Amino acid sequence: MESLMQMPVHAPVDPEETMEAIGERIQGLAAERPHHTALIDDHGSVSWRGLVSLANRIANRLRAEGLKEGDTVALLSENRIDAVALYLGTLVAGGCTVPLSGMASEDSLALMINDCAARFVFVSEKNLPLLDAMAGKLDNLTRESCIGLGTDDGGTLTSLTQWLGNIGSEAHPAKVTLDHPFNIIYSSGTTGTPKGILHDYRFRQRQMVRMSRFGLDGNAVNLVSTPLYSNTTLVSMLPTLFYGGTLILMARFDARRFLELAEHHRVTHAMLVPVQYQRILADPEFDRFDLSSFQLKLCTSAPLRAEVIRDAMARWPGNIREVYGLTEGGISTCLDCAAHPDKWDSVGVPTEGAEVRVIDEQGNELPRGETGEIVGRAISMMRGYVNRDDQTREMLWTSAEGLVFYRSGDMGRVDEDGFVYILDRRKDMIISGGFNIYAVDLENVLLAHPVVADAAVIGIPSEQWGETPLGLVVLEPSSKGSEPSEAELLDWANDQLGKAQRLAAIEFRPDLPRSAIGKVLKRELRAPYWS
Repeated sequence: MESLMQMPVHAPVDPEETMEAIGERIQGLAAERPHHTALIDDHGSVSWRGLVSLANRIANRLRAEGLKEGDTVALLSENRIDAVALYLGTLVAGGCTVPLSGMASEDSLALMINDCAARFVFVSEKNLPLLDAMAGKLDNLTRESCIGLGTDDGGTLTSLTQWLGNIGSEAHPAKVTLDHPFNIIYSSGTTGTPKGILHDYRFRQRQMVRMSRFGLDGNAVNLVSTPLYSNTTLVSMLPTLFYGGTLILMARFDARRFLELAEHHRVTHAMLVPVQYQRILADPEFDRFDLSSFQLKLCTSAPLRAEVIRDAMARWPGNIREVYGLTEGGISTCLDCAAHPDKWDSVGVPTEGAEVRVIDEQGNELPRGETGEIVGRAISMMRGYVNRDDQTREMLWTSAEGLVFYRSGDMGRVDEDGFVYILDRRKDMIISGGFNIYAVDLENVLLAHPVVADAAVIGIPSEQWGETPLGLVVLEPSSKGSEPSEAELLDWANDQLGKAQRLAAIEFRPDLPRSAIGKVLKRELRAPYWS
């Protein structure tokens, strides 16, 4: 797709940087470690020789079916061996992979597939109903361009096995450049039109090299429990593949199953989101599992609370590194939890080649210690939003010296030591009676109560204040019969909050809606109150 190739690049360019495409690199892995296990899922395993052979066959079939360099291939699947092989095969062919979320509606999925002009879509059995619901909504795809994963039992689609036929596994990796499109990651798309975030090879190669310094290399055994369509997953999955390690793929996260797999396969690394840490550590059998092989756990998508870090560092072998950034790139910080126990409330300091600043509502840079919107630039920055140049421009902030930064939409501050603290999403900030209220401050108070398992604070309409904070609380199951009333918990929390922060009410909920990577869906929580 020529339009993708021409999008602007905001990341600094190193004229001495050399290209090592993953499609070429894995050919060597098949020869260097043919019998080393590459992937394990619920149905079996595959060696590096087997994985590269399958990826090459997929690439050769894509080319035979007319795929050109830069063309897009969509993937709608849970984590499984053939889905990862398809991801790699598309790259070997020079295509651009577009992983899609099975959590999205059929209308949002159709918008994404049409937006990126996908030439093919590969769909797992689980997601076939979504494809059927998109009938008549796809602009460029015929039924023959839709291929099924795991549908060899006479499903309604041509299966991957049938589609591949007798195509050979000869290696013909595409000769791509650092500017070539690598993948498109779409925003959640629960409502409205999702944005496609385009990453090129420069973005991914720099990220893979950086993550390999955390041990995500050929010796890693990486347990993957977040979905393929999330950048959270790709941050740790791709370097493990690039350097020839082993991936353990979970189709669906389950805390007990995670522990069983970690012990059985002697897992060394995992990328997790905060709610997964909480669920794993809360498993009543956690302490009986042998997790001594762990070297490092990573965390991203939302700040990890200090008390969760404290519990994990005490009971779970290996260090924790918390990573803060955007799918778009630009902003990149990391907290080494072992090295900085006094900074566990932060998300760390900017990584190598990254810079973070804070700006006010008018776009003026603020000094350290003051709260505003976080902006950043780094060595990995997206090329832009696909087909949305205006929204790409809206995301940019240019410094007085002419450097381009990405706006995060997060409110926060940088302390005197350079550590970054996240307070809230700018759009989630509550403005009550002219005062800015950061939901995270109120949530931390609620979560400190011994019977509170989960909490979210949102702004709801108020005739007196414009909007006012409401606490939505999930109680610990073990508190049944001894829990406080909503009014009692409200009084307890407000006693610890400043006058301008106080909650208007508390409502108990059985659970809070979360995305597949664990983010609380505050838009869904707010909707009934503002409709």
